[in-house]
Amino acid sequence: MAGIYIHIPFCKTRCTYCDFYTLTNESQRDAFVDALCKEAEMRKEELPEPVKTIYFGGGTPSRLHQDQFEQIFDTLFNQYTIDANPEITVEANPDDLSDDYIRMLAKLPINRLSLGIQSFDDEELKFLSRRHSALQAIEAVRKCQEQGFGNISIDLMYGLPSQTLEIWERNLDQAIVLNIQHISAYHLIYEEKTRMYSLLKAGKIQQVDETISTAMFSKLIDRLTADDFIHYEISAFGKEGRFSRHNSAYWTGDSYLGLGPAAHSFDGNNRSWNVASLNRYIQIMTSGLPERVTEQLKYHEKYNEYILTGLRTMWGINLTELKNKFGEQFFQFCMENAQKYLDQKLLTREGETLKLTRKGIFISDGIMSDLMRV
Repeated sequence: MAGIYIHIPFCKTRCTYCDFYTLTNESQRDAFVDALCKEAEMRKEELPEPVKTIYFGGGTPSRLHQDQFEQIFDTLFNQYTIDANPEITVEANPDDLSDDYIRMLAKLPINRLSLGIQSFDDEELKFLSRRHSALQAIEAVRKCQEQGFGNISIDLMYGLPSQTLEIWERNLDQAIVLNIQHISAYHLIYEEKTRMYSLLKAGKIQQVDETISTAMFSKLIDRLTADDFIHYEISAFGKEGRFSRHNSAYWTGDSYLGLGPAAHSFDGNNRSWNVASLNRYIQIMTSGLPERVTEQLKYHEKYNEYILTGLRTMWGINLTELKNKFGEQFFQFCMENAQKYLDQKLLTREGETLKLTRKGIFISDGIMSDLMRV
């Protein structure tokens, strides 16, 4: 399965926790779209198979106008073989989703929306420097549903400095009431070079207690699975048939093409990424000479990625496939290091599948690290 990821670097404002490559100056949107389309044309031979997923991420893709989306779609559908039933996702911020904007999106080939809500608590939204209110988020979901979007995902964040279990429960309750199909829930990470990290280092905020974090994650799993969401990846919950096909391809090691500044690509063996500079990106694409950094994965690194991505999902690791791909030595290494976790019921082996138990998910980082080769 092949996918295309498109990085839209523009944001109206920058959130305190974000460390993605983004810009608040939107004056070069047209030049960016021209460069993006040129990159798509130049790299079409890298995806010979039909494209089954297209994902607009960012940044904030909902900062694009209709003609800019149309230019991108025209290029993709003219240059690539697109599957007859592709999943086409656009990330959007609730405050961008006016009635007119949603109607515009509904006219395009987009069939899945991912809304960056993060919280239904106004104080939390203010702390995160989000531009929308809780009410705007709720109304945005309902307006999208009224325009025919039946595959909607939302992002939520937990583990915020002043967040209580009660606030988190209210966020989950509100999300469920909206009758959406997918929820991605992320614990706050203090990334360097973000405002949030600076606040932490300055002692102006404190990390949430680990006990509370664990309780929040437990509540997340219990509340969503009780409402028929399937916990198919550590941070992702989807209704039956509504998993993110694009993100699932990442976790199963499929190839994808990343277009736009700072976008990453994977051809099944090697990773590459574009320059993290809009000005440089436009210059490069205008010259017709793509400039990317390529990383050739070593044998043990491919094994490590197989372990990492497989154990993150409900499908786990196929041990027969692991042995066929990496040989007896790597297979034995994996099983020897997995044994103590099997004994502790943190891992389970079901036939030829090795996967985390509910208990194991809570310490998944440590388990995966122990199964990796240095």
